[in-house]
Amino acid sequence: MNNSNLIIDAHAHIFPDKIAQKAVAGIGSFYNGLVMHYDGTAETLIKAGAEAGIQKFIVQSVATVPEQVESINNFIAESVKKYPDNFIGFAAMHPDHPNIEREIERAVSLGLKGVKIHPDFQRFCIDDEKAMKIYETIEGRLPILIHTGDSRYQWSKPARLVKVLEAFPKLDVIAAHFGGWSEWDDAAKALGGKRLWVDTSSSLYAMSPKRARELIDIFGVENVLFGTDYPMWQPKTELEMIDKIELTEKEREMIFHKNAERLLKM
Repeated sequence: MNNSNLIIDAHAHIFPDKIAQKAVAGIGSFYNGLVMHYDGTAETLIKAGAEAGIQKFIVQSVATVPEQVESINNFIAESVKKYPDNFIGFAAMHPDHPNIEREIERAVSLGLKGVKIHPDFQRFCIDDEKAMKIYETIEGRLPILIHTGDSRYQWSKPARLVKVLEAFPKLDVIAAHFGGWSEWDDAAKALGGKRLWVDTSSSLYAMSPKRARELIDIFGVENVLFGTDYPMWQPKTELEMIDKIELTEKEREMIFHKNAERLLKM
């Protein structure tokens, strides 16, 4: 395969087969009955991605309570081991975990390459003092993918991320959903020009190609990652929306794989 055709989905969730249906239903309910297109299993992700031409995925899951952290990290590591050509794993973490440093070290030993948190699911503010231990532990070592933005809640406001970026200048943050799901204008104002990454997941459906191009320019094309937010959206449709944005071939390659490769030192 020509590497110029490589596509990395930087935002995908997977769940163990036995709980995937329940987990997916829970996500749909959290987002007011959002129709979920897939069952949340690893096998379905690989199949749906292949049909769209996506070869690699950064996979993760959210620990809604601290007691889930270890089992999720074991599952993600096992999934990467099972599908090494397809998956790059990010560890779950929760700010109330009793030993954040030890579990991060264990996650690294398992081969996981980053961390995922979701303030709205986990019910804490991005800039909460108890979350600072996570950022401190991984600064300069691992990137962190943070769900950012939800007009219904205060926990994940884009402006809250500014305090974290200032406190941890070497922290590689991926602010999901163009930096602020459902709050894209606020995200652009608060986070534009900051040292961070954003992904395109759960965003393109809500904006014109022109607005998407504007956000890419605000955050810098070199800082934008392609993401589908599987199992929510259809990879083929996400790629079709990317195709409607005015991008050079070089910019497409950056968004589809080169930026992720640089971030993860692949």
